[in-house]
Amino acid sequence: MIQIGEYNTLEILRETSVGLFLGDEEDNDILLPNKYVPQEYEIGDTVAVFCYLDHEERPIATTLTPKITRNKFALLRVEEVNDIGAFLDWGLEKHLFVPYKEQARKMEKGKRYLVYAFLDEKTDRMVASSKTNQYLDNEILSVDENEEVELIVSRFTELGVEMIINEKHKGLVYNDEIYSDLKLGQRLVGYIKKIRDDHKIDLSLEPIGFKKIEPSSKKILDAIQANDGFLGLHDKSDPDDIRDILGMSKKSFKKAIGLLYKEKQIIIKEDGITLV
Repeated sequence: MIQIGEYNTLEILRETSVGLFLGDEEDNDILLPNKYVPQEYEIGDTVAVFCYLDHEERPIATTLTPKITRNKFALLRVEEVNDIGAFLDWGLEKHLFVPYKEQARKMEKGKRYLVYAFLDEKTDRMVASSKTNQYLDNEILSVDENEEVELIVSRFTELGVEMIINEKHKGLVYNDEIYSDLKLGQRLVGYIKKIRDDHKIDLSLEPIGFKKIEPSSKKILDAIQANDGFLGLHDKSDPDDIRDILGMSKKSFKKAIGLLYKEKQIIIKEDGITLV
């Protein structure tokens, strides 16, 4: 079955004046318009395409790369707002529709919003929602403590930054554990620090435990080498200076330089660190 809102690998069935017709193993077919037809092809070749509904609500294939696919999250810009909803730029000719009922707050033209894209079962077309929490589930978790996960910055709160975890769950990084500027919709790697009894998840942007030391050590060595063999930081440096220069906590910094010192890779002086 040809999946709307997703990539499909389809066979080239026939060529027509308007483009190529592609098909799946269940005898479903879809048009790939002439402007997306590859320069070289043969009947029977397979091609990877993204499928959605065009301006006339007809299934269509494209070789363009959308900024979001079905059941995923992304930060998208509003191109138009009218009396039925908002329309987002998702990299395709037809904009992605957000009905008013799916807007957490009324969208404004030119602004960017984190949204979730899904298939509207009534119309069979792709739509989006900025009410992202309803598409996240912490009741049944698919992650464990200390696990490395993919994160998306979703909301800034007084306590910290809420994150979408693996496009499935939500968690929080506390403000005192953030050592670099984060932006809405930013994707980054993080770690499951703690799973609470109520299934709320505490996150860390640094590896947990011993794993935390190795990348921090490398970052310190890289910084020393980039600064002609000397780094003006030490175990008594201000935590804000360490964060601004290295993007890590003072605790991580002290562990890392302790390891590097034991391995005889650095010399710790009163005014900073040098390479051995």
